Amino acid sequence: MTQVEFELACAALKQLKGPVSDQDKLLVYSYYKQATQGDCNIPVPPATEVKAKAKWVAWNQNKGMSRMDAMRFYIAKVEELKKKEAAQGL
Repeated sequence: MTQVEFELACAALKQLKGPVSDQDKLLVYSYYKQATQGDCNIPVPPATEVKAKAKWVAWNQNKGMSRMDAMRFYIAKVEELKKKEAAQGL
């Protein structure tokens, strides 16, 4: 996997028309952050900030994952979402 393939997957994700589940959004977000920034480097948001906390938890679960592995998982997830959308005929 290369940086170019990762960037193409980032662009492809923006082109999806169908609904993406919150769980899939968090997974894609967590791989993107791990691939672009490495391990989670921000403090835990307060529990009252539900969305921010969910994003933090998702990203932090990838702690120790290499950037290249995160790119691979990101690309694979985007491909899965593209296939799901194609199967729905959107």
